Amino acid sequence: MPVLTKGRLRIDTCDQGSGPTVVLIHSSVSGNRQWRALSAALSDRYRVLSPNLFGYGETTPWPNTTPQPLYAPAMLVATLCEELAGPIHLVGHSFGGAVALKAAELLGERVRTLVLLEPNPFHLLAQAGRTRALREALALRDHVKCFGALGDWHRAAQRFADYWLGDRAWAAMPEKRRAAFAASLPPNVHEWDALMNEVTPVEAWRDLCAETLLVCDPHTRLPTREIADILVRACPHWTLQTLCSAGHMAPLTRPELVNPLVCEFIDKHLEDP
Repeated sequence: MPVLTKGRLRIDTCDQGSGPTVVLIHSSVSGNRQWRALSAALSDRYRVLSPNLFGYGETTPWPNTTPQPLYAPAMLVATLCEELAGPIHLVGHSFGGAVALKAAELLGERVRTLVLLEPNPFHLLAQAGRTRALREALALRDHVKCFGALGDWHRAAQRFADYWLGDRAWAAMPEKRRAAFAASLPPNVHEWDALMNEVTPVEAWRDLCAETLLVCDPHTRLPTREIADILVRACPHWTLQTLCSAGHMAPLTRPELVNPLVCEFIDKHLEDP
């Protein structure tokens, strides 16, 4: 995969196809490999870029000396887009959805469409007083940070996997998959800082210029459900698509449901209004 170097920043990116630009922003732990199927579905008519965020692949890891702000991965995406001409279509899943929101704020009118697949800007829970959901998210954060600091990444990964992939998902994983999952978890420690320390009010997302699609499972984990509700209430002009029983990781586990929605939405808004 090509690596873009900007000063001390290296951005490891998969680059496929040609045409208008679609940028795919991955979730925690997954890395840009999660987008293989969607990239294949889009690359016959779009140039599809899927960068690895901080600490994934060959992209520069985030230093342990300072908390990562949400601005940092959003800036990484914006830096990649500096090299591109024309409008941008952004797609983000989970942590990548929160990054896509912040990147859309930075890129402004350049973003034609924004697709958010179960985004998790957890700071909105605190702003909206959704205490129970916030406590649930904080409990997962504390577990990952605690056992990550102790170097027990398998214990951190077990709870993380069971939370996002479904109860007993870790027990069902082959040992090789467990090892790979645990090895991919360290960047998530910094991503919690990015999500929890952000201060952008939901009204800022309401004022984005991009045509926006929000995709969520109405039975997903409580914090993600509450975030979707906050965004829908603040942004009634967005398009909402629910996928019942698809799960939080549907972009990876149910691409046959998610990918057609993404492709159709971007295709629909490709031309100037």
